[in-house]
Formats: sequence, C-alpha cells, structure tokens
Amino acid sequence: MSDITDQEFDQLITRAMDELPQEYIRGLDNVAIVMADDPTDEQLQKMKVRENAVLLGLYEGIPLTQRGNGYTFVLPDKITLFKHSMLRICHSSDELFEQIKRTLWHEIAHFYGLSHSRMDELQSK
Repeated sequence: MSDITDQEFDQLITRAMDELPQEYIRGLDNVAIVMADDPTDEQLQKMKVRENAVLLGLYEGIPLTQRGNGYTFVLPDKITLFKHSMLRICHSSDELFEQIKRTLWHEIAHFYGLSHSRMDELQSK
C-alpha cells in the first residue's frame, strides 16, 4: 500500500479506538497510545525480532496483573503502532484499518496481562 500521512494514520487509530469495546478502552489507565514510522533497533532487539520479520505494534510497560501497591508516580505505559510495518503488509485502506484495529487490540490485551498463548486460546473459541 502506498504511504499515508501521519494525520491520516492517527485518524485510523482514533477510529479503531472508537470501535473497540469501550469497557477495555476506559480501563487504559496511565497508557499512552502513539505511532511511529518504524521500530527502533532497541525495540527490535528487546522483542527478539528476526531479520525480515515485521513488528506491527508494541506494548511497553507494567501489565495490570503485575502492578502492586508500589505502582505510583510512574511514567505512562506505551502502546506504539508502527505505520511503515503495517503499510508493508496491507494492500488497501480497509485492510490497513482492520490491521490497526487488530494490532491495537493485541497490545491492549498485553496491558491487561494476557500472554500470546492466552490470546491465541481466546481467539480460537
């Protein structure tokens, strides 16, 4: 898919947020949702992304299930969506929107403490 502006990508993120179940969106306490063109080398290394693999989104923070009484005065968790990664694998505007929504939902699930295996299990039901 061809390039889109950051503003257009941001509008798609906002639309996806509006379409996701709002009870989960309202619970995103102390979480910043941002976009970036590409993941940094540090993010790729941290996630052990293999060469030629694509990282679409990333949750960085402390999941709700791991927060204790000492969770105060901390910087916000961060969900990053990677624009160029998504553009590489999507072939239409509709497909891009659905990928943004899917990736956002996936990263929000990490915030709530779900592992990849648990997400797969829930999606297969």
